Amino acid sequence: MNNSYYGQGPPGPPYQQPHSPYPPQQGYPPPQQSYGQPGQAPPMNQGFYGGGPPQGPPFPPQGPPPNHGSYGQPPPNQWNQPPPGQWNQQPPPNQYNAPPPPQSQGYGAPQQQFGYGAPAAPAPPSPGYVPGQQSQMDMSQAAHGLRAAMKGFGTDEKALIRILGQLGPLEINSVKSAFAIQLHRDLMKDIHSETSGNFREGLEAIVRGPLDQDCHVLYEAIKGLGTKETALNDVLLSRSNADINAIKTHYQHTYRRTLESDVKGDLSAKTERLFDMVMSARRQEESAPIVPQQIEADVAELYKATEARMGADQLTVCSIISSRSNGQLRAIAQQYRQKYHRSLEEVIRKDFSGHMEDALLFMVRAAEDPAKHDADLLEDAMRGMGTNDSALIRRIVMIHWNRDRLQQCKAAYKHFYKRDLAERIRSETRGDYEKLMLACISATPPTGGY
Repeated sequence: MNNSYYGQGPPGPPYQQPHSPYPPQQGYPPPQQSYGQPGQAPPMNQGFYGGGPPQGPPFPPQGPPPNHGSYGQPPPNQWNQPPPGQWNQQPPPNQYNAPPPPQSQGYGAPQQQFGYGAPAAPAPPSPGYVPGQQSQMDMSQAAHGLRAAMKGFGTDEKALIRILGQLGPLEINSVKSAFAIQLHRDLMKDIHSETSGNFREGLEAIVRGPLDQDCHVLYEAIKGLGTKETALNDVLLSRSNADINAIKTHYQHTYRRTLESDVKGDLSAKTERLFDMVMSARRQEESAPIVPQQIEADVAELYKATEARMGADQLTVCSIISSRSNGQLRAIAQQYRQKYHRSLEEVIRKDFSGHMEDALLFMVRAAEDPAKHDADLLEDAMRGMGTNDSALIRRIVMIHWNRDRLQQCKAAYKHFYKRDLAERIRSETRGDYEKLMLACISATPPTGGY
């Protein structure tokens, strides 16, 4: 098969702290350089899945970009723009390389939604979040291989793992289409009837593809008694506006009800308001410039809403954190620590509790160090007595759609937990379920074709 989809070579060097002009300090995260020019965000270790396109030429000129290779020297633009041929599509003209808007129309100027200014150019949806998107690759061989693995007496689980574990978000859509058109069968129904347990849950998560899987996870988290808050967090928090809008539209199309109405009945009043803000899909885009004066204003507003008063103004905190881009949140967290000598995480833990606390921490951590955040979520699913298999499957499948994000997560996991992610998964899973999860995190595509 054509392996250009992976767009990657052997694993790079181990995790290293990014360069900083500040003297070494104890603990993590390492100190970060100042963002003293408009449009300059603090450096980050790498981009975040669904976080929007690279910003293109810096605004204004700032010299060389931050070091993005701290987890293993990934290729340039690795997070937000697929390597050539990876998903067999080209970004819209000027979408990825257009410079950020002028400061007067960016973050810090009056805006209609938040009192700021004209929003930055919106990022496109992530691969797999446009219904009907398919790969240009001919997936007939994969479709027939899957049918052969399930036809007749018994199931060839190894073949299912080998084929499905290596497909990207557009390839999986093409396989499902080929399976239906050429074999006149429903791949999901065949998988469901031929497998069971966690192995089946993992296969079905892959076969759904990113958009269907997100909507399925949300529906399952909301229906019945109680709400699975961690599932809501995983799917909805720290996502791009384009992906949130795609999820809302597809959820309504699939279940004939709005996501907002379903979430509304399952959360407490103030947490519901936070998720309303998230689902409004009005975050600042990652291409929006960073304006130091506005960062300072946000930091002062956060302080007045928390430490400067008795009882936190929770909605003000939720509004700021949910509406800022990852780059802006990194700048806010850095400036808060420098000014008040406490981390933003400490403030959130002190003044919030329950699901709202978890959601705010999720967004801050995802902005400050996305790869560490991914690694922590995987470890959290495996920590303690018994593995949360549903969370582990959900998170591994979500991360595996982006091979560069996966490599960063694996390097971060090894750095912070001092063991390979594959070794950790082996200790918590068994049988075909174990083999499928290992195939999903494999650094190289399986051999032997389809």
